[in-house]
Amino acid sequence: MATIEECRTALGKLSDNMQGADGDVRAAAALDRSVSCHITDLDVTFAGRMTGGRIEVDETHPGPPREKAQIRLAMAGDDLVALVGGELNFATAWGSGRVKLEASLLDLFRLRKLL
Repeated sequence: MATIEECRTALGKLSDNMQGADGDVRAAAALDRSVSCHITDLDVTFAGRMTGGRIEVDETHPGPPREKAQIRLAMAGDDLVALVGGELNFATAWGSGRVKLEASLLDLFRLRKLL
């Protein structure tokens, strides 16, 4: 099972990957939205913003998200690490229910370029 620190590192790597992207991916990453990522097996939530092509995690707290972020992710810690490491395909994980993503329809349309 991934640790909280491994999950924090994975989110940092995802943020770095987004910032270094080009074209459509960079444009999709340029959204300014509140974001939460609930790690279900650790019952911890990382909350922050997607802004300037990065994910900035402002807080980590136990339990589910305290506020409804505009972009909400939920998954096991191992799945987060595997997704960011390229070992797990997002579409497959989302389709099977291993990863949950909630956002407005317009944001989902924009985010598909990141996936």
